[in-house]
Amino acid sequence: QGLLVESGGGLVQAGDSLRLSCEVSERLFDRFYTAWFRRAPGKEREFVAAINWNDDTWYEDSVKGRITISREFVRSIVSLQMNNLKPDDTADYYCAVGGFGPVREAPTYDTWGQGTQVIVSS
Repeated sequence: QGLLVESGGGLVQAGDSLRLSCEVSERLFDRFYTAWFRRAPGKEREFVAAINWNDDTWYEDSVKGRITISREFVRSIVSLQMNNLKPDDTADYYCAVGGFGPVREAPTYDTWGQGTQVIVSS
């Protein structure tokens, strides 16, 4: 069992919804931010969304209004609800935790999950 375990990916059609989950090990509870990044085929990794201890949230502009990040403290789950999915959302999605640095920058995060694949067909 990894420290961050993602689940919920799959193959869907454009317009469908998916809910990704990241189970966070209690060993990582001291990390201030939990974020989701994604890497599309042939593209650089990009920030998607993040949440901090205070439940403040940040989103990449292209996903605002379609994607919501949330936390379930009891189960240590950080979820990514994705609605109205588009083919451009096709990517491997990674959960990450970190505590220092700009929230949208990958170097801020020191622990990463293995990823879960999302494929959106047109």
